Amino acid sequence: MPSIAQSPALGEPLDPLPREFAALMRPEIPGLIKEIGVEIERAYPVYAHLFNGPHSDAIRQGVEHALSAFVDRVDHPGTKSALRDELLRQFGRVEAYEGRDLDTLQGAYRLGARVALRRAKSIGRTYNLSPTLILAFADALFAYVDELESLSREGYVTVQARAVCDVAAVRRKLLHLVVAGPPLPRATIAELCREASWQLPAECTVVAIRPPATGVIASRLDRDVLADPGLPNPYLLVPGPLTGERLAMLDAALSGTPAVLGLTVPTAQAAHSLRWSRRILQLIDEGIVADAPVVRCEDHLTTLWLLSDPALMDQLARRELAPLDGLSGTRRDRLVETLRVHVSTRAPAEQVGEMLGVHAQTVRYRLRNLDNHFGDRLLDPEHRFALEAALRSLHLHGRKPAG
Repeated sequence: MPSIAQSPALGEPLDPLPREFAALMRPEIPGLIKEIGVEIERAYPVYAHLFNGPHSDAIRQGVEHALSAFVDRVDHPGTKSALRDELLRQFGRVEAYEGRDLDTLQGAYRLGARVALRRAKSIGRTYNLSPTLILAFADALFAYVDELESLSREGYVTVQARAVCDVAAVRRKLLHLVVAGPPLPRATIAELCREASWQLPAECTVVAIRPPATGVIASRLDRDVLADPGLPNPYLLVPGPLTGERLAMLDAALSGTPAVLGLTVPTAQAAHSLRWSRRILQLIDEGIVADAPVVRCEDHLTTLWLLSDPALMDQLARRELAPLDGLSGTRRDRLVETLRVHVSTRAPAEQVGEMLGVHAQTVRYRLRNLDNHFGDRLLDPEHRFALEAALRSLHLHGRKPAG
């Protein structure tokens, strides 16, 4: 009798086993099921609760269908069994749900095959079958086990993929809730944290990413970093401060995608960190903040404050610069610029002149003019502070003060 050249593909006939061999094997199936169960429980105690639990009938049904399908295919080559296929996939799904890898299940399959082979050898001795037939049976049997393993792997992978998707969805929902702003829905967030295996940190740092975030490599992010790169305005939430290790991780994950590192804040204030980071992105677009692959919010706090409410700052500038309203445009602009440098630097006329590119005597003349218009207002701490803030804001925006 010829030997089998290679393992059959899914559903292919198990040639060259004679059909008569099926008649000898079929009566052995009930006893085989019991014997395989005993051997597997002995070798793999982890399966004891499954064989004796609420799903024991389904498991035994799966084993029975697997054995019957093998015998049926010997009897009628090409026979397929959709029920067997689904039961074997279910075995794989159970392994995934139980948190085991497939090695244990594959070992159980091969142990079951050895038990079946032992029974076939016993039948061979009883019926004086040729050793060549038993060898052909062994080849076909272990090729069949490969098929069973492949089916179970399908179920296993399906559950794993779904689990990854489910956890990812929970983590995205968690991210959106945390940055939605106070008050945080504590009960909801606590439940989501359990589902996502994520611990709510005492503080966090939000990183705003310039869209699109197609260059972000999510696999390089630390596991506890929450991210949703698919958002129109994507961002990340990093638990805790940005340590050197965190910065190195972000550099690798962003892979050159421009981003703004927010301030580290209590987690309940994550919305503020995101808002400030996104505002810096806007200021970069407006040419107010210098562009760079990575920009830190903490380097631009004064700018954020001064430009947080441009309309209000305009009103402040109108009030504080009102003494110059009667002057012509050019003369007014020169005095305002001289006043800005003088107030912000408190430098002598010579240095102010160098900054403005004019003679020190010109600066002194302008300062006398300013004293005449403002009087004691330039000596009043409150007015001086308000005036400096207004002038800095106007200068950042590159705007001329309204007359």
